[in-house]
Amino acid sequence: MKISFGIGLGLLCAAGGGAVWAGATAAPAEVTFHKDVEPIMQSHCQECHRPGEIGPMSFLSYETTRPWAKAIKAAVLTRKMPPWPADPHYGHFANARSLSDADIATIVSWADNGAPAGSLTDAPPAKHWVEGWTNGTPDSVISLAKPYAVPKTGVVEYTYMIVPTHFEHDTWVRGAEIVPTDRSVVHHIIAFIRPPGSKWFADQKTGEFFVPAKSGRGGEARAELLVGYAPGLPAAILPDGVAKLVPAGSDLVLQLHYTPNGKEVQDQSKVGLYFSEKPREREMTLSATNAAFAIPPQDPNYEVESHFVLQHDVRLIAVMPHMHLRGKDFKYTLAYPDGRREEILSVPKWDFHWQLYYYLDKPMALAAGTRIECVAHYDNSPNNPDNPDPTKTVRWGDQTFEEMMIGWFDVSFPVDMNPMDIFRPAAKTKASD
Repeated sequence: MKISFGIGLGLLCAAGGGAVWAGATAAPAEVTFHKDVEPIMQSHCQECHRPGEIGPMSFLSYETTRPWAKAIKAAVLTRKMPPWPADPHYGHFANARSLSDADIATIVSWADNGAPAGSLTDAPPAKHWVEGWTNGTPDSVISLAKPYAVPKTGVVEYTYMIVPTHFEHDTWVRGAEIVPTDRSVVHHIIAFIRPPGSKWFADQKTGEFFVPAKSGRGGEARAELLVGYAPGLPAAILPDGVAKLVPAGSDLVLQLHYTPNGKEVQDQSKVGLYFSEKPREREMTLSATNAAFAIPPQDPNYEVESHFVLQHDVRLIAVMPHMHLRGKDFKYTLAYPDGRREEILSVPKWDFHWQLYYYLDKPMALAAGTRIECVAHYDNSPNNPDNPDPTKTVRWGDQTFEEMMIGWFDVSFPVDMNPMDIFRPAAKTKASD
C-alpha cells in the first residue's frame, strides 16, 4: 500500500492531469530563472517546495531549483505538477493551481536552454514564508497534549483526544491549518468543535488518547467540523466576511487516523487558527455521504451515489470529495428546484494522495430545495495499482484498505440564522381565516 507522498516527479507541486501538454504559447526570449521562472515558483510551487513542507526539494532559490530543471519540465508538460486534478470544463475555482500555457512554455524554454540564472536585479522580492505554516503565523496554536507513538506495523484504530481551546469569548475563525509532525503516517486528522454542555465523549478526560467503541462514535455526525487534514490538502482560508464560530469554552475533539509505514514515529500534530472579527456570514462544513455500499471483487467501475437536500437558502463556498485507494472518479452536480442541473466539479482521475478542497471562484447562491448530488466510481480490479486486494468485497470502513464515499461541501449563511434550518424544512403556516 502506498502511503508516502512520492518522490521525484511525483511531488513537483502538482498531480492530476494525464494528457501531455500541447500548448503553442511561445515563451519570452532569453528566459532566465530570476526574471521569468522564479515568479512562477513563488505563485505555484514554493507553498509545498520549501524546507519543512511536503515537497522533497526546495524551490526557494536558484541554487536549489537548478538541479531539478529537467524534472520540472517533465512534470509540467504532463501536468502532474502543480497538483490540480479537476476537469477544467466544470466549475471555476479561486485556488486553482494549474499553470497557464504561457507558464509551461516559459519553464520548458528555461530548461531546454541550460536553465540560466539571469541577473539578481530581475528577481522578484522573496516571498515571506513562516516555517511550518502556509498562511503565516497563526493567532492561536492548539497541539496534542502529548505525542502519539505510531507503531512500525499493524492497523491503528481511530484515536481521539479532547483538547480545550481556553477561549473565554465566542471566537470567529477565518482560517485553520493542521500540521502533522510526520505526514507519511497520517491518513487524516479532523478537528471537531465541542461546545460547552455537549454530552459527546463527556466521560473522557481531556489531553488523553482514547479509542471509543464503534457505538460511541456517532457524535461526530452531529458535531461541527472546524478543519481537516488529508494528504495534499492545503490550509483552509475562507473568503472575506465569512468565518466559523467556536463558542466560548469549547473543546476541540481531534480524530486521528494513522497508517504505519514501517518505522516508529512520534506524532504531536498541531492546529493553527486565524481569527476574524464578527463576519457577515457564518460558514459550516456539511456532507453528502453514502455508507451503504458493497463493491464487488474485480469490479473496475462500481458506482456509488449520495445527495443532500438543502432546506434553507445558503451560499455554496467549496467542495471536497473523499474516497480511499479504490477511488476512481468523483463529481458534484447541483439539481435546482426549477429542474435545471449543473455539474460544478469533476475529478476524472482520483488520487488518494492529493485530496484537495475546491473553493469556488464566486460563492453560489443556492435556494432551499437544491439537491447536491455526488457520484463516485471505484476500481476494485487488479488493474488498479493501489488496490490492496481485488479479491475482496469492499464496504465502508475507517481503514485505508476499506472505502468511504463522502462529498464534503461548505456553505455560508447569515450569522443570526439557526444552522439547523439547513437540515429541517421551514414550518408551514396556517392560512388566514
